[in-house]
Amino acid sequence: MLGTTMLTTRLTELLGCRYPIVQTAMGWVADPRLVAGSCNAGGFGFLAGATIPPEEMERDILQVKALTDRPFGVNFHMYQPNAADIIDMVIRHGVRAVSYSRSPGPEMIRKLKDAGVICMPTVGLPKHAIKAVQLGADAVTVQGGEGGGHTGAVPTTLLIPQVVDAVGGQVPVVAAGGFKDGRGLVAALAWGADGVAMGTRFLLTLESPVPEATKQCYLDCKDPANIIVSRAMDGMPQRMIMNELLADMERASALRKLFIAMRNGLAFRKYTGASVVGLLKSAVAMSRSDDMTAAQAIMSANAPMIIQKAMVDGEPTRGVLPSGQVAGVIDTLLSCEELIQSIVDEAEQRLQALASRVSSPA
Repeated sequence: MLGTTMLTTRLTELLGCRYPIVQTAMGWVADPRLVAGSCNAGGFGFLAGATIPPEEMERDILQVKALTDRPFGVNFHMYQPNAADIIDMVIRHGVRAVSYSRSPGPEMIRKLKDAGVICMPTVGLPKHAIKAVQLGADAVTVQGGEGGGHTGAVPTTLLIPQVVDAVGGQVPVVAAGGFKDGRGLVAALAWGADGVAMGTRFLLTLESPVPEATKQCYLDCKDPANIIVSRAMDGMPQRMIMNELLADMERASALRKLFIAMRNGLAFRKYTGASVVGLLKSAVAMSRSDDMTAAQAIMSANAPMIIQKAMVDGEPTRGVLPSGQVAGVIDTLLSCEELIQSIVDEAEQRLQALASRVSSPA
């Protein structure tokens, strides 16, 4: 029973899940079926809320509740035009937690916390974790450089202990970036984290809505070195599997990238309910409050539309493939139940093996 006891952490107590394993809110991927599958298997799933039309968000929340009686979360972006609506939906339907990468600000956080909603931002540096906790975060997810999508340069092995030292005495810390199995979970616990968060590994499950042709491209990527960090999509570092489209974007001029981004931004309006003026206002707000230029803010709608080609339309050669480096060492599609149980079983075995190495004092 040693492993079972050790897998009960501050995170499981806070979120109400059985195991300290979080399924992240990947855009176009974290749909009701995947979230419910993660939760029913003992983990905690976050529903993607930043790449869905406002009128469909409530439908998805209700669908998750129909598929599981376990607690779950919703992700949103504070600069999306329907952010306030999503917060109201979260509160109205008793969603357990919200995740976000850019802080929604003290007023929104206070509104969520007053309603009993757990605030769980994702950060990439100790200073961001400290600020998040000061603003009221109940837990922080910390993504190391191996992680997929927007990511930083500090490896998980260095970053997690830094953040644990900075805020781990106040809130649970969740490690992300490069996790796929029980050995990784035990390593994260050894660094002082309270659990792990995984995106790419849950993308490659049977419940994931990603088309088979796109999943196969991930499985065919056998070398983590081919999953690179690029600024071609929106001017911000994103980790993606190298393919022909990404190579073309890497070679494109700055003017052409901006033109493509503006075109995709207009197409992205239907998923946010925003007007052209609303999109421009969001871009201005992002450039003022974040460490990004106005051009980067304008380009921020570029990636979701190009990613959609692969993740929704099933055309991986016409889209890009955001991915953690861990995709280079995954070769099997499992159900959420099989995945989480295999992680738990291996973690318990490793914990017991480690405990057996500890000798009692004479």
